Amino acid sequence: MFKGTNIHPFEKKLYLSSPTMHGGELEYIKEAYDTNWMSTVGENINETERLISGFVGRKYSVALTSGTSSLHLAVKLAGITKGTKVFCSDLTFIASTNPVIYEGAEPIFIDSEYKSWNMDPEALEKAFEKYPEVKHVVTVNLFGTPCDYERIREICDRHNAVIIEDAAESLGTVYNGRRAGTFGDISAVSFNGNKIITGTSGGMLLTDDESVAKKARKWSTQSRDCAQWYQHSELGYNYRMSNIVAGVIRGQIPYIGEHIAQKKKIYQRYKEGFKDLPVQMNPIPENSSPNYWLSCMTVNPGAMCEQRLGDTEYTYTKESGKTCPMEILEAIKTINAEGRPLWKPMHLQPLFKKYDYITVNNDNGRDLFMRGLCLPSDNKMTEEQQNAVIKAVRACFE
Repeated sequence: MFKGTNIHPFEKKLYLSSPTMHGGELEYIKEAYDTNWMSTVGENINETERLISGFVGRKYSVALTSGTSSLHLAVKLAGITKGTKVFCSDLTFIASTNPVIYEGAEPIFIDSEYKSWNMDPEALEKAFEKYPEVKHVVTVNLFGTPCDYERIREICDRHNAVIIEDAAESLGTVYNGRRAGTFGDISAVSFNGNKIITGTSGGMLLTDDESVAKKARKWSTQSRDCAQWYQHSELGYNYRMSNIVAGVIRGQIPYIGEHIAQKKKIYQRYKEGFKDLPVQMNPIPENSSPNYWLSCMTVNPGAMCEQRLGDTEYTYTKESGKTCPMEILEAIKTINAEGRPLWKPMHLQPLFKKYDYITVNNDNGRDLFMRGLCLPSDNKMTEEQQNAVIKAVRACFE
């Protein structure tokens, strides 16, 4: 029982965001098995590419092994090579940055804005003033919320810069009437096990350029040349999606809207449950409809107890009426539920400390990381379970 409340731990662990299966996925897996199309070709791949292209609104989709592999090929296709400077979102998961490093390029991290938690257009402007030669920008739609693409696109067009859109977390998100996955010159989505729909793994590269799609397909299958024997003229990768994984995704696609609606209800219940607490939920920018992949919150500055975060360890000092993310996460864990800190900004990662970081408003991303956390957001969570999470959070402010 959680100290200070009458909350009993859940018998079965409540996860942050776990796969939600519907049964139809098995039909497509069985189809692949029965027809013996078990490798990286087959009808499931063809249909998944067609359906995702149609849903998102892109001409071409290339089914790959992961969101990271999709971003890696996007980086190569955009012409990023050794020594290239690239503006990258700072508050994100490391997979958004790693492909830049794979190619020997130099990331320059751009701070976040509070209204979306995504790349700050003002910081991006400042970055172009310092590095006018830069021609590549990697944006991220954090936790399913879109960037301010109206301003970011205008800035990038003015500087003749290509946008690579990491839409891994935002399939189904809408901004100004367009879906995530359409805002980059090249975009990528993920079907990892915790995403809005899943294939257990898998990703998709999205583009409106047929030549880009063809090149991505070739590179993803070890860059085999058109010859009767195995001939290779350029470096390739084993990045093509399995027909089995594609079968799972194919069976999940009809449920994208249902999953988003469930996630939205979770977000709204948290917002209502915390309305009298000194906290803020992750923001929803104007003219946008996120997919509500994860419900997150920040503790208001005046309600924060003292908290110290090292590279791998943390401490905090409990104060009456105050709390901090790590105390809240401990409380959530005590009732057998899973929460997580927000992504630690890239410029604070030991791996990336040597790279430049551009901020306008005094390190917004670091502030969000220090005050924020991701709440249990599994769309199979019952109202009773969510009420228990809300009660555990509220107890931390006592």
